[in-house]
Amino acid sequence: MTQSIRWTRNNSSRHQPRVAQPGLLHSSMMTQASTTDFLTAYCDGGSRGNPGPSGYGVSIEDAAGRPVADLSEFLGVKTNNFAEYSGLLAALEYALSHGHARLRVVADSELMVKQMKGQYQVKSPDLRPLWEEAKRRAARLERFEIQHVLRGKNKRADALANQAMDRGTGKTVKRLARAVRQVERLRSSRCHAWRLRARDPRMQPKSAR
Repeated sequence: MTQSIRWTRNNSSRHQPRVAQPGLLHSSMMTQASTTDFLTAYCDGGSRGNPGPSGYGVSIEDAAGRPVADLSEFLGVKTNNFAEYSGLLAALEYALSHGHARLRVVADSELMVKQMKGQYQVKSPDLRPLWEEAKRRAARLERFEIQHVLRGKNKRADALANQAMDRGTGKTVKRLARAVRQVERLRSSRCHAWRLRARDPRMQPKSAR
């Protein structure tokens, strides 16, 4: 059974500067969601090496389960937990910047979820600034919930995180380059076969012999 934590907005809280996150943010807008309903953000982060090339993915849905936006970003060489928190921050920033007062976050990082609930302490000096910023952003919302799910129920966000890491490490570019080379080799082999056929007397029309 999943558990969630809720915050109510503190009207005295001030706007906090966004934590700098390296890399390029990819966002695809899909549908317009009502600002009075809950948004649900499926968040995931990953690192190939831990630390290693890392990225996050966030898939956002409206109250009816319709896709609203996909977010992903390559973060450089970071840890898995850093990437998880970066995804959470991106989801919070999206809700705040688009005027949504209610956000439900779903993540497969048990550590991050329990730290946000206050069940675990945040001892890592690298994670503490991210945790503090996440708490500040959550406090600016009217309602905030966060819950843990198994990885199998977070596939879309996981795929987006992997796409971000692929972009950052050039794997997407390499795949495209490999595909282009394959097309060029096929074209070259067909041209070569055509030239050989053109030179073969047996393939010439009788009038040309």
